Amino acid sequence: MLEKALQQLRERRPAPVAEAHCDGPCGVYDPASIRIAAEAAVSMTKKILSLTPPDPDDTAAMAAYLNTVSRYVAIKEEQAHLAKSELLVLWTDYFKPPHLEAYPDLHDTFWKAAKLCSTVKVEVSAVHAQELMDAVEEIHKIFWATKGRDIAWYTAS
Repeated sequence: MLEKALQQLRERRPAPVAEAHCDGPCGVYDPASIRIAAEAAVSMTKKILSLTPPDPDDTAAMAAYLNTVSRYVAIKEEQAHLAKSELLVLWTDYFKPPHLEAYPDLHDTFWKAAKLCSTVKVEVSAVHAQELMDAVEEIHKIFWATKGRDIAWYTAS
C-alpha cells in the first residue's frame, strides 16, 4: 500500500532532474589552492638554492645543514604534489566541453602544468619553478574568464 501511494506521489509531483560535476553539487572551485601549493614549492626551491654547505669536517654544522635541506626538499615535493592534485581536480571536474571550445589549448595548458609539478618535485630548478608559477597564472586567468570575472593575480611572497 505504501509503495502504491509513493508511486502516485511520484507521478503527480516528479522530482526535478539534478546535475552535478561530482557526487555532491558543491560548485566550489578556485585555482587559489593551486597557486598556494605551487608558490610554496617555489619558495622551498629558492631556500634550497640559497643554502651554503658547511665545512664537511664540521659534523654539527653538516648535520644541521642536511636536516634543513631534507626538510625543504620534503616540503617542496609535498607542495608540488599537492599543486598537481589540485590542478587535476580543476581540470577534470570543473572544465567542460564548452570551455574547450573557448580555450582550444586548455588540455595542453593543464597537461604542461601537471608535468611542471612533477619536474619541480624532482628537481631543484628556479627556472622550472617559475615556469610552474607562470602556468598556474595562465590557468587562473582562464578559470576566472570562464566565470566572467576579472580576478587579479597575486602571490603571497
